[in-house]
Amino acid sequence: MPLLATCVAVLKSEKVLLTKRDDFEVWCLPGGAVEEGETLAQAAVRETYEETGLKIELTRLVGIYTNLQVWSHGSHTVLFAAKPLSDKLNLQSSEVLDARYFIQSELPDTLFWGHRQRISDALDGVGGSVAWHQKIPWPFEPGLNREEIYARRDESGLTRSEFFEQNFSESDSGGDELEVGTSS
Repeated sequence: MPLLATCVAVLKSEKVLLTKRDDFEVWCLPGGAVEEGETLAQAAVRETYEETGLKIELTRLVGIYTNLQVWSHGSHTVLFAAKPLSDKLNLQSSEVLDARYFIQSELPDTLFWGHRQRISDALDGVGGSVAWHQKIPWPFEPGLNREEIYARRDESGLTRSEFFEQNFSESDSGGDELEVGTSS
């Protein structure tokens, strides 16, 4: 299964924050893998803070970038734009050698693969979608796979649509959270 990751274009005065990675000594956007039990937006905020010490506010979803040729099984990366809520950098020395803001015309030559396009998209205002954390309750015990749910459906004596209505009908959980963007 491909890696699911996030990265963040922290934008300030038409500049983007880049970090210089320790592993390859190249510049990139802050980010990393999404951890279990974490939303994409939460991962983006956490990774940025861990690597740079910056608290940020995500402002928009820029895009999704897939490369099935990287690492051992590919990656899907979600890029958010953000604004910094402070100016003080506190770099994670085990991963980050340096961090600074760059204008687009002065980006470093050595960028992590795929990041030049992501940076360009973020600086050019691409995106604007929303990201919701939907807290819809799951009606079954954790770990139940699709085949087991289908078996229960078939054994229930209900029609497929009745089974759906009984178990998956949309309810107002009251806890949904708009993490990025605005909704009308």
